[in-house]
Amino acid sequence: MFQDRTLTCRDCGVDFVFSASEQEFFAEKGFTNDPSRCPQCRAARKANRQGGFGGGGNYRQQRQMFPAVCSNCGKETEVPFKPSGDKPVYCRECFRR
Repeated sequence: MFQDRTLTCRDCGVDFVFSASEQEFFAEKGFTNDPSRCPQCRAARKANRQGGFGGGGNYRQQRQMFPAVCSNCGKETEVPFKPSGDKPVYCRECFRR
C-alpha cells in the first residue's frame, strides 16, 4: 500500500526517504501531513524546544539562580530570585521547616 518516497527537508534542503513503514506509522497515528524536516533537523528542533532538559515535554527554560546566605543557618545557597536584602532568604532545608 505504501511506497518509499523522497522528500526535501525545509530547513537544510537535504533529500531524505520517507519510508513505507514510517508512512504506515503516520497513518496509524492519524497524521495527515508528510514530515517537512529530515530526521536530523527534527531531532535538533526537538532538542532546542526542550531547552536542554531530559525531555518528557518539559519546555520550561532553566531558571537563573542567584547566590545567597540563609538567614536562619548561615549556609551558602542559591535561590531563583535576586535577593533584595530587605527580606530574609532561606536555604532549602530551613525553608521546608
